[in-house]
Amino acid sequence: MKILQRVGTFLGIGGDRSAGAPRYVALADGLIITDSHTEAWFTLASSNTDLMSEGARDTELDAASAALARTLAGFDCHLRVLWSPLHAEDYVAEAAGTFSHGAWDEWADLRVRRLEQIGLPTRHLLLGVRMTERAGTVRTASKRGVQEGLGLTSTTVSTRELSKLDAQMRRLGRRLEASPWKARPAAVETLAWMISREQHRAAPLPTANGGVITGAKLAALTRGRILPHPDHLRVMDAHGEVAAWTAVLTMTGFPEEMQSPGNGEWLRVLSEINYVPDVDEDDLDPATDPTALILPVSPEASVRFRVQPKRDALKLVDEARRLAKEQRRSAARQSAEDPGREIEETEQVMAGLTRDMRREDLTLVEDHPRLVVTSTISLGDLRDRVDAVITHYGGIGIEVVVGEEEQRELFIESQPGDQLRVPDLGHVRDVTALAGSWWWGGAQVGDDTGPIVGYLTGSTPGVFRNDVTSGSDRGDATTTAYVGRSGRGKTMAMMLSMLDAAFRGAHEIALDFKGDLGGVVNAARRYGLNAHLVETGPRFAGSCDLFTLLAADGIDAARGEVPAQLSIAAPEHLRQRGAETPITHAVNAVVKAGEPATWKVIEYLRTMEDPLARETGEALYELAQSSLGAPFMGRPTGDAPLISPGPGIWVVQMPGLSLPGVEAGRHEWTPTQRLSVALMHSMLAYGITTAGRRDLRHLRKSVCVPEVHVLTATREGANFLQYIARVGRALGTSLLLDTQDPESLVELVGITEQLTTVAGFQLTTKGQQDGLAELLGLPKDDHTRALIRSVGLLPDGEIRHGHCIIRDRRFNCATVQWDVPSLELLELLDTSPKPARQAADSDDSEKVPA
Repeated sequence: MKILQRVGTFLGIGGDRSAGAPRYVALADGLIITDSHTEAWFTLASSNTDLMSEGARDTELDAASAALARTLAGFDCHLRVLWSPLHAEDYVAEAAGTFSHGAWDEWADLRVRRLEQIGLPTRHLLLGVRMTERAGTVRTASKRGVQEGLGLTSTTVSTRELSKLDAQMRRLGRRLEASPWKARPAAVETLAWMISREQHRAAPLPTANGGVITGAKLAALTRGRILPHPDHLRVMDAHGEVAAWTAVLTMTGFPEEMQSPGNGEWLRVLSEINYVPDVDEDDLDPATDPTALILPVSPEASVRFRVQPKRDALKLVDEARRLAKEQRRSAARQSAEDPGREIEETEQVMAGLTRDMRREDLTLVEDHPRLVVTSTISLGDLRDRVDAVITHYGGIGIEVVVGEEEQRELFIESQPGDQLRVPDLGHVRDVTALAGSWWWGGAQVGDDTGPIVGYLTGSTPGVFRNDVTSGSDRGDATTTAYVGRSGRGKTMAMMLSMLDAAFRGAHEIALDFKGDLGGVVNAARRYGLNAHLVETGPRFAGSCDLFTLLAADGIDAARGEVPAQLSIAAPEHLRQRGAETPITHAVNAVVKAGEPATWKVIEYLRTMEDPLARETGEALYELAQSSLGAPFMGRPTGDAPLISPGPGIWVVQMPGLSLPGVEAGRHEWTPTQRLSVALMHSMLAYGITTAGRRDLRHLRKSVCVPEVHVLTATREGANFLQYIARVGRALGTSLLLDTQDPESLVELVGITEQLTTVAGFQLTTKGQQDGLAELLGLPKDDHTRALIRSVGLLPDGEIRHGHCIIRDRRFNCATVQWDVPSLELLELLDTSPKPARQAADSDDSEKVPA
């Protein structure tokens, strides 16, 4: 028998190559059970390595090597790197549980169409570990043929056996959970998808009964037919037509030394391999962007490996060292007395490896990497993809070839639950070489759920999710900062966040100092949201009256705030003469009369017998006619909407605001500065009281401040922002900040401590770059400064609007492109003055410009 096996192996048809395909008995969470053995399967988390510092990368690489050497030593393991198309239509069902206001279904459909246009694949990382051989395997195998012939095969798994296997799997999973891969038991649905996807059939996945898939449901997962050819396989659909063409490639040669970052990351670079399909020029639209013809290959990896226990690995290394030593001595006894440089190097390398293995978590691993390339277009397209993979790896010194005449064996070997079939196409090296492939590395940033607002632009494709209102739900901070130069897209990004929050039913108040947020009102109305624009000027007189804004909190709240506000607006010489006393008297009288309003206080002052009161009233009346005074103390005309707490967006534009600096004394304020501070007093008081109202705790709330440096330059403004940031979690209030000055923002500890997300756009000066680096949690070095300078630029140096660096709540950093899903929405959100005027005009009519 041994002679026949050796002959078969020599001919390439015996040994492991001729073993039968895996026969699945049951699937459960984290378990694939075949008739011969059981495998534990785990999903692995991606790690964000694109912008990781060198020290952090080294630490994580050491932890991964230690996990291989300690936890997986002695196990037969199977690593799968898989890709799946993003099913954009799933976002509609997800949106139904996220959005609740306006035409949210139309908004979700808009994003779905955009996702389908982008076509981003999703990466899945799974690790299988062979745990146990099933009892009675030999007896079962011997009777299989007879049982199948009589139709008596049994594929049941007892509850006792399943419980035992589940316990073993979870014990191993707890150890792997502490690794950089953060392993978790793979859901039974994920395992069913992994097995059935190779059939390329549209049949729905079976549902688990009691968490287990067995019997006919399990058999349906492998019902397809695959025809092997010398250099590829053809997957047939239910009608006998070719559904896909697949080729399995082997990695036969690696450089002696590999660098990380660099060619050592031979599994992470899977996402970077692109190709240009063969397209007839006559079918091309002349307006087609050439970059749109570059498509991802998305090759998948199947790596079977076994980490040698350190004792066995040391024995192998020592044997190699002694063999090299004997060869050197033998050569020295010959007449040439030249042992050869390779023999000497081998002896030295083995001696050094032995020393490292004794000192560190280092051992040997035998791995068998395979790449699976698939095309659903044509055989020619498959070969174009294969050529792209071979060329890409050849460029980094790794030899990749098609597994000629062994496509069937290599394909079955790549299936979960199978075994190593082609053992002669493997490599023996230290575990660092496998860990250094960084199969779990790439780009990963953003929330796990919530609105999709863009996509990753790092080495791993994927969507970027960001929910600015979710911090309070998970008991986390609620502040988001958009930082960068003017015209780079930070205000646009904030408006997209505001729209998503409004669809979730949030009440949003935006203090627009620059006057370019009018577009968000247009967009909100376009999609059925409650949205209003309030401007400075007589047309919006009384819209920011504190008696109205604070009415829900009771008259006492306004009774204390209105005198302080009018005292700020009054001329300094009147205030020094004691104008605060008649102002307070007038406020109390108006409150007592009922239906109070600030303009009534001014009219009362004008009719008082006290000369100081009349002079103060006349001064305030004249100031109320100005653009800055009218909103908070002017007499309403009935044309402007009044700000009220409830779902929707309120944009208060104050482009003429001129707030005094912290160093300026009150007696130095100009009339414009006094009115600016008084107007801002209305908005800050409204923001604080609305955030703290108990009857509004259930309501999502957001305070949005573009050009935040206008507020941070004043003591009152800085205190307001820090207060909202610190109490936002408890009060369900999010704070969105847009600034060009990260240096000033860093100094406000109350804000920086509460930042949950930072969107960093381009900056060009060293000081500002260092300030942004601190907010992003990146080192303040030349590499980070160069990154911040180059983000948001196309290769030709032109501006790439919306491109930035994101730091999420987990302190991950990656480059992201904020994405506006349609040209219509982009025009609506235009930050030029024209859309702002359109939004203001549209308050008079139900018609909204598209």
